Amino acid sequence: MEKPYINVGIITGKEISFTLNGKHHTDSGDILTGKMNASVTENGKISFGTDEIDTVEFIPENNDCSFTLHNVTIGISYHWERQEEQTFTGRLKLISDEYSVIAINILPVEDYLVSVISSEMSATSSVEFLKSHAVISRSWLLAQIGNRDKKDVHKSLQQCISEEDSIIRWYDREDHKLFDVCADDHCQRYQGITKATNPSVAKAVRETEGKVLMYNNEICDARFSKCCGGVSETFDTCWENKDYPYLQPVADNEGSLTISDLSIEDNADKWIRSNPKAFCNTHDEKVLKQILNNYDQETTDFYRWKVKYSQNEISDLIHRKTGIDFGEIKDLIPIKRGKSGRISKLKIVGTMRTMTIGKELEIRRALSESHLFSSAFVVDKTGDSDCIPSGFIITGAGWGHGVGLCQIGAAMMGEKGYSYDKILLHYYKSAEIRKLY
Repeated sequence: MEKPYINVGIITGKEISFTLNGKHHTDSGDILTGKMNASVTENGKISFGTDEIDTVEFIPENNDCSFTLHNVTIGISYHWERQEEQTFTGRLKLISDEYSVIAINILPVEDYLVSVISSEMSATSSVEFLKSHAVISRSWLLAQIGNRDKKDVHKSLQQCISEEDSIIRWYDREDHKLFDVCADDHCQRYQGITKATNPSVAKAVRETEGKVLMYNNEICDARFSKCCGGVSETFDTCWENKDYPYLQPVADNEGSLTISDLSIEDNADKWIRSNPKAFCNTHDEKVLKQILNNYDQETTDFYRWKVKYSQNEISDLIHRKTGIDFGEIKDLIPIKRGKSGRISKLKIVGTMRTMTIGKELEIRRALSESHLFSSAFVVDKTGDSDCIPSGFIITGAGWGHGVGLCQIGAAMMGEKGYSYDKILLHYYKSAEIRKLY
């Protein structure tokens, strides 16, 4: 297999402002440099300079050239959403989807991975942890591209099953038609060379070049999240009803702790209200700074956490986030939990309406202005008056969907001296590590 290239969709807009840092030539032979603008026309073309075109590609004259995109939004729909200027190496391609201009970065997969690892976490993490992340990032990426290329496979960002008294919706990586992956957290966070690259990151990518996780001769869909909360989750709790042998519940410890089945309500309640030992149960600032970027460090409680709402707050919040007026909220009842205790179906009981919602991300979105840290939670009602509580206390575990590798847990394993292959095979049972190129 030859070393692959990747097309990354960076920004989409009616107008895009960018700067070519150094000389770039187009496929028509023009040599350009400096700040420029491109916009979409009424007939769906790209207006660039005096021309109206379908697409244009800017090719750097040498490896010292780069380009900067202005007003790039990161963390879309998350609590850290903001705009940045971002700089990239490789080629810049502008295309139109008839409504907007799309800026695409074309570069080698291995260069992309160096940036992704730096963007996803601090580059000062242990080399063994960085190696493990290089392998899963590469695996996830090549698996998604492979799925897209299969004619009988079609995925959408959102799938929904609606019935009279339930809405079960899940969100997965979108199969982008015009590029391979996007640059935001919906795929993998990618910020080009905006973040300084640590030599340890380049070393980790170089020493694992071409290595992926595989199961039954297929590249693994290697999911990961910030903090599993002590136990990792199965794929079907969060997305479509598929079972992957390498994405099974894993106790995030050294094997000395036996975990009860957390899909059982009583077990989940006890687990979430406790503070059990786990690799990801840490407040070690040195490790957390290695994993969490500045905007991620705005969140400090992630292993166990609490959120409190008054009746007015929660009824208004759920109304706004779901678009459904439940009236006053009488109860929040877990109907189905996954193996980590994450709720995949939640019944919302209101004075005007009762409905079950899911899956985990839909639940998290309904109960927070951005995203509740996870759907592994238990609910306590306060001040019950005429069967209508005055408020709710949500006590939860973990940060993210919890499927696959737990980043904070894996970072702690690296600090404890585990090698990258031991880290990977701890979280992805039954998988094997193989070199493709």
